[in-house]
Amino acid sequence: MTKSIFITGAGAGIGRETARLFASKGWFVGAGDLDQPALNDLQAELGESVCSIHVMDVTDEKDVIGALSKFADCTGGTIDALHNNAGILRVGRFECIDIADHRAVIEINVIGLMNVLQAAFPYLKATPGSVVVNMSSASAAYGTPDFASYSASKHAVRALTEALDIEWEAHGIRVCDIMPPFVKTGMVEANAGASQLFSSLGINLKPEDVAREVWEQVRSPRLHRPVSAQFKALWPVARSAPASVTRAVLKKLRQG
Repeated sequence: MTKSIFITGAGAGIGRETARLFASKGWFVGAGDLDQPALNDLQAELGESVCSIHVMDVTDEKDVIGALSKFADCTGGTIDALHNNAGILRVGRFECIDIADHRAVIEINVIGLMNVLQAAFPYLKATPGSVVVNMSSASAAYGTPDFASYSASKHAVRALTEALDIEWEAHGIRVCDIMPPFVKTGMVEANAGASQLFSSLGINLKPEDVAREVWEQVRSPRLHRPVSAQFKALWPVARSAPASVTRAVLKKLRQG
């Protein structure tokens, strides 16, 4: 039986590359995004028999419920994997960013993710061995200067992942996340001049690199999967080092 994955933010970047990768592995892909032309292009590339598209706003509960229901109609009511990828980024000094932009980051990255989780739950529950892969970030390791609201949103994603991995175990659902540092996407490139951290840490990952990590999470789930050799080395240090040490490192990196 063909396995299925639903991907939010599938119109570009990591979501698009994840859709391509899973389709190449023989999976049926549900692609959700606000950008209908991008979804149309993706479906034309992959084929209607391989990819269903769903124009949706993750912050709109009715949109999300409708999209997941239509996708489940295509799969017999099951979803083998859910990739919560939709998200936005706004970089700069906290007080210089409009509060509406801060609010949008939280609404899309956290509330949107919760909407999708809630709507997908019955289909995941109906699927033996189902897996949720949430998009967290290296910025979930410690509050990141110039990324305050984004970092806060990814801390929330990390906490949701940890909590639901315990709660949903009884339903046979594994919940995990991936934690990449900066990725060469349009979202990052649009903010690249807004923080010295981009230069200090580098923007070294490509969307296809992260897509491969999503594939590995679905095949062999781990609660948190740090991405890139750099962050894989730093992750255990960040978890065990005194907060004062991590703070000092981030402060120095921000100063350049």
